[in-house]
Amino acid sequence: MIKSIYCVLFFRYLPSLAAMKYILVTGGVISGIGKGIISSSIGTILKSCGLHVTAIKIDPYINIDAGTFSPYEHGEVFVLDDGGEVDLDLGNYERFLDIRLIRDNNITTGKIYQAVINKERRGDYLGKTVQVVPHITDAIQEWVMKQARISVDDDGVEPQVCVIELGGTVGDIESMPFIEAFRQFQFKHEYIIHDPVVLFFRWDHSTSMFCQKTKPTQNSVRELRGLGLSPDLIMCRCATVLETSVKEKISMFCHVEPTQVICVQDVSSVYRVPLLLEDQGVVDYFCQRLNLPVEMRSRKMLTKWKEMADRSDKLLEQVSIALVGKYTKLSDSYTSVIKALEHSALAINYKLDVKYIDSADLETSTLKEEPVKYHEAWQKLCSAHGVLVPGGFGVRGTEGKMLAINWARKQNKPFLGVCLGMQLAVCEFARNVLGWEDANSTEFNPESKHPVVIDMPEHNPGQLGGTMRLGRRRTIFTTRDSVLRKLYGDVEHVDERHRHRFEVNPELKHHFAKEGLHFVGQDVEGERMEVIELQDHCYFVGVQYHPEFTSRPIKPSPPYFGLLLAAAGKLQSYLAKGCQINIGVWLLVILVKN
Repeated sequence: MIKSIYCVLFFRYLPSLAAMKYILVTGGVISGIGKGIISSSIGTILKSCGLHVTAIKIDPYINIDAGTFSPYEHGEVFVLDDGGEVDLDLGNYERFLDIRLIRDNNITTGKIYQAVINKERRGDYLGKTVQVVPHITDAIQEWVMKQARISVDDDGVEPQVCVIELGGTVGDIESMPFIEAFRQFQFKHEYIIHDPVVLFFRWDHSTSMFCQKTKPTQNSVRELRGLGLSPDLIMCRCATVLETSVKEKISMFCHVEPTQVICVQDVSSVYRVPLLLEDQGVVDYFCQRLNLPVEMRSRKMLTKWKEMADRSDKLLEQVSIALVGKYTKLSDSYTSVIKALEHSALAINYKLDVKYIDSADLETSTLKEEPVKYHEAWQKLCSAHGVLVPGGFGVRGTEGKMLAINWARKQNKPFLGVCLGMQLAVCEFARNVLGWEDANSTEFNPESKHPVVIDMPEHNPGQLGGTMRLGRRRTIFTTRDSVLRKLYGDVEHVDERHRHRFEVNPELKHHFAKEGLHFVGQDVEGERMEVIELQDHCYFVGVQYHPEFTSRPIKPSPPYFGLLLAAAGKLQSYLAKGCQINIGVWLLVILVKN
């Protein structure tokens, strides 16, 4: 089966690199085929040429942002430094390019219409009739051009190339204003490269195999050309390498050279996608069309990616982590969590095995109704080397999560609780160690006599969207003996991203410390509990923030890194060696040795 990604590149062809270049990646006949990874890989290739790259994700839905989505709808909600709740693809951009984006790098139909309506209410259109064309399309173009020039690096340098991913599929009613906006946009820039993504497949009953068929690609390209966008590069997502005859047929009917038909077949890891594009001459194509000087083709970044991909393929030892959550039927619900685990496993030269466990399956109610499912869930938990309880919302499955936490605490199994996972660890400890049988969060039991987790009214004014404690906040370590502090490099404070409405009740913290559960990290004001650690345990850590959002392939998140070290039995030796202070440098040393 082949799926293709239509990628449109807009740029001004000038000898100087000062002019902004734009790359638009669009979809074909179906969505969810990897446009985000393709866009991130294109950015990685351009960054390897020494360019400053930024990225924009366009989502045609009317929602203002992704904050109120169910994870089963669009996957996880990714949180940025400024508190923006955005599409998970922005997480791919940040991880691949090692940049920090802001909320306006995620454009939605809701944001565009809201901006235009606000201008109309102010009278900015001077009594004109406000229409999709030109007002909505102009607003889209203005937003893109403005956002593309905002620095995403710490050095404050303005980006030179902006990769734009347009979500959805060709022909969607929701996408039409954006397609029209970019049809107009291409005439403001002298050169355009368009990369469509299409679908090739047909089930051959005689051989029970998928055959590579080009008709869906032809139809998709025909429709795009009818809307005013013509492809320059066609990136084909497929299970196996694209046959030469198929490439030639696409070339003939889609008006591109065979070298402009790029095959992105299934590979062992996402680290190989930029390498796959490089092997097919995409770097040289970009350098030629973007008029990049030869000396800028350093390729150092791609060398790093090749080393990571090669190491990932050669891993033999395996470490398993039980992910106990509410949305385990869709792995995209925990994309950043899985990536953070992968980064950490790669750092210690282990292959990651994630055991997905629906927390509700661990509860006694499941034992009565579906005993097989109950025993399978517990078998997965008991066979794992470590336990992770990620963030989430709602009461369903919370008792099962606390059962998993209780098991990890009693069995001295490495445990990491993130956001809700930390809050439930406090509830479990209160119930089973302090003896407060009804201890709970007011989110689940407002009438509890022992509300160990309470809400933050100032962040919950009656609306769901954008009303939580969001974005980058500082956590102060209160003791030098903290395991997590050592993993962070013995720093006094860390800045991590938050997304929560509830917090541990600070008035009750002294009860926990007496029994060995210490709050070793607090916010700047000392009012909110940010990090918990259990003494006399191999690794029992909870964090109120979401460290997975800032994890990088060569700089894994310290809380996840500690979990994997403990699960592999290497934490104590690592701590004894001083933690190497800089995890990134330590990893680069490992890369060189391998």
